[in-house]
Amino acid sequence: MNIENSNHHEMSSRYGPQVHLHDVQLWDSFSAAQTEMIITKTGRRMFPGYRVKMSGMDPNAQYCVLMDISSVDENRYKFQHGEWVIAGSGEPHIPQRYYLHPNSPCTGQQWMKDIVSFHKVKLTNSCGNFGDGKFLVHSMHRYQPRVHIVRTDDVNTLHLQPMSTFAFPQTFFTTVTAYQNGKITKLKISNNPYARGFREDGAKTMKAKTSLASFTRPVSITHKRRCSPNTTSPNSTKRVKLDYAPAVYVH
Repeated sequence: MNIENSNHHEMSSRYGPQVHLHDVQLWDSFSAAQTEMIITKTGRRMFPGYRVKMSGMDPNAQYCVLMDISSVDENRYKFQHGEWVIAGSGEPHIPQRYYLHPNSPCTGQQWMKDIVSFHKVKLTNSCGNFGDGKFLVHSMHRYQPRVHIVRTDDVNTLHLQPMSTFAFPQTFFTTVTAYQNGKITKLKISNNPYARGFREDGAKTMKAKTSLASFTRPVSITHKRRCSPNTTSPNSTKRVKLDYAPAVYVH
């Protein structure tokens, strides 16, 4: 190893990306009721939205951040007697693309500055709408969003670089075409500012409840895995500034 490569390795080893889930109390409340996410042919955004705060990056290095939706198990589910139960073998797993966050590549300093939002990602059950920030999933199956960090300044080399993967236990969800659990419906109505159609009074002026700003410890998987170079087209994303309490990273 020459001196230049040695110095680069030492600089890289000083940093270890960490990811903290945003709106953890909101996610916890949905998780307790077994989160359901609506899927449609045209694609439906997730609620709660998937937002994270990042730390531990080299502020001067370039990183790409990606997201995917991973199958949790091999089962199909049904809602019976007030709870989700296994209904048999699930559909074959759909090879998922990675959604490349539109800010990629970006310096660690910029990634760590604000909340990183994936709120424009959508879930669809139609092959014709697969892509452009949409993930193709099966109804009545369980999934989990994951965020991935790759240290690179070239999106064309993503598949050649080590990848750090992070997942959170409270973000598991079951896909549905109509809500099965009344508790989930109430939570969506109470917390989602776009759920006006569900409200009994149909009020269009009802204010959204204040978001719960807190973070949690991830179930993290850091490994040298190669990802597919195929990524869904990035969408624009809104960046939100607010204070946060960092969580402890677990290797």
